[in-house]
Amino acid sequence: MYFLTELKEGLIIAFRAIRGNKMRSVLTTLGIIIGIFAVTGMATAIDGLNAAFDRSAKAFGTDVMYVQKFPWVSNDDWDLIRNRPDMKLEYAPVLERKASLLTAVAPVVVRRAKVSTSKHSLEDAFVTGTTDQYNNASGNKDIDGRFFSAEESNGGRPVCVIGATIAETIFPNADPIGQELKVGGFPYTVLGVYEKQGGMFGQFTTDSRVFVPIHSFQSHFGNHAFVTINVRVAEIPKMEDAKVEIEGIMRSLRRLTPGKVNNFSINSQEILTETFGQFTFVVGAIGLFITGLSLFVGGIGIMNIMFVSVTERTKEIGIRKAIGARRRTILMQFLIEAAVICLIGGLIGLLLAFIIVQLMNSAFDLGATMPLSIVFIAIMVSLIVGLTSGFMPAYRAAKMDPVEALRYE
Repeated sequence: MYFLTELKEGLIIAFRAIRGNKMRSVLTTLGIIIGIFAVTGMATAIDGLNAAFDRSAKAFGTDVMYVQKFPWVSNDDWDLIRNRPDMKLEYAPVLERKASLLTAVAPVVVRRAKVSTSKHSLEDAFVTGTTDQYNNASGNKDIDGRFFSAEESNGGRPVCVIGATIAETIFPNADPIGQELKVGGFPYTVLGVYEKQGGMFGQFTTDSRVFVPIHSFQSHFGNHAFVTINVRVAEIPKMEDAKVEIEGIMRSLRRLTPGKVNNFSINSQEILTETFGQFTFVVGAIGLFITGLSLFVGGIGIMNIMFVSVTERTKEIGIRKAIGARRRTILMQFLIEAAVICLIGGLIGLLLAFIIVQLMNSAFDLGATMPLSIVFIAIMVSLIVGLTSGFMPAYRAAKMDPVEALRYE
């Protein structure tokens, strides 16, 4: 009970001292505000980025790999990579025939072309030539309508499937299915519309693409196009085995003798995840360094201000000790004052971080939220910094001799 009385009295004195020195208190909390703002804002932003990345990465499929000329991420000499021979459409049926761990294989070629109707148009859309197996060998299967059949694909029929952005732009007030549009000036009938994917990888998703049968693509746009071969693995736990199997088949197709390096790449979502993880780790490390520096500077500032406060109130300390205040009471008084100052700074930092996160959500559609765990950690860090910084001044005040304190002028 006596402890609660001391705590209440310490809080009253602390708030009175803060109100009496408003400007000094504000300047004292700046370091804490910056530190807490940095750590909470960074943690919340990274959490939002991770969530947005996970949503976007799903577009590539966790069980899909992409056999391509170029790697998505590489530290190798670019001169060697760019001189690799092009991928060929003929590789796809060989992979489908020889690979035992795959459920679907689809060659993909891409060109930019104008997509239009009589009323609306979109310049530089991604026109994608592929086979009927594409929907089975991609990360996004959600489609309104249907994908083109094997007969339509093999026959090069003038049919297509479009992404959500294409549908919104070309057919803003109508159902696209069954409608006709022109792709590079050639008429195509829309069979289906892919569900909107959005996210961080915009142009690499289905949103801005028009999918046409590969033979129709070749007839209208030629054969000289960048080729990718999408492959879906039968079982996710066997992704590495499938990769080794694909690599062996591709080396045979490329006529690579033992000891020669691969002149092709097998890309997957995992590569992006690892790269993004390294990025967030670096950002987090920099953020923690800034946070630690800010809190250290803030802690030193609070310690100095508390020493000044103790010196200014020496006579007050002497009077309190003369009428019976114990060392513990004086120690608690100044510790509470330092903790309250830091706590106020921490709460201001949290508020600023929350505002910035909401602005980022509005601007970039991150969907970031501030977890309660982050709020709790920020508050605890503020209290710990306050108690640590205020201990030496408080201990000095508690050890003062009441007679010497009363003589202080």
